Amino acid sequence: MAKFEADMLQSIDEALTGQYGRVHTPAQIVARRRGRPVSVEPKVATTIRFDAEVIQAFKATGRGWQTRINDVLKDWLRTHQPG
Repeated sequence: MAKFEADMLQSIDEALTGQYGRVHTPAQIVARRRGRPVSVEPKVATTIRFDAEVIQAFKATGRGWQTRINDVLKDWLRTHQPG
């Protein structure tokens, strides 16, 4: 047990003097933000109804089908005047 305590104290001393590249102090661990970073342009949750064939066609393209629908709608907005 005494060797463990001595090793632990040595590790703490080395960490405090910066002998290791990445030392995570308790304050750093608490301050670390978890999850995804906040988007500059966050998406808005909504409910919209499409024909079943439209949804099936986009879902058939695999993961990211909702993003592809969003991209198609944004592309349409670039070439058309809404309203």
